[in-house]
Amino acid sequence: MKKIVAVAFALTTAMPFSLAAHHSFTAEYDENKPVQFEGVVTKLEWTNPHARIYLDVTDASGKVVNWNLELAGLSLLTRNGWTRNSVKPGEKIKVEGFAGRRPDSFRAAPRVITTTDGRSLFAGGAPAP
Repeated sequence: MKKIVAVAFALTTAMPFSLAAHHSFTAEYDENKPVQFEGVVTKLEWTNPHARIYLDVTDASGKVVNWNLELAGLSLLTRNGWTRNSVKPGEKIKVEGFAGRRPDSFRAAPRVITTTDGRSLFAGGAPAP
């Protein structure tokens, strides 16, 4: 009995931390704010729980802004044909996705990333447009 209580205690005390570590799409991104832009990859983080691409994008005034693109987890990306070499720093890509909810951030959840050689890669679990 003591063993069951100890396991239950361990699970319930660890649960809030694991739940807080992950977020829903709608908490971070707005499916009513689609974005499309292109830029140059500065960095790819091939990590869990989500891979990330950082992208330098030149805005209409000529200012370069570094966007933070949150992709799906590695298992979903791999099932959709991604590898850690699918995009590389210095490569120009096109992004279609959804803007972050915070107006002062340059964050997006991409659905599709298109490379200069024409490959389209599904990038995440964002809702269908």
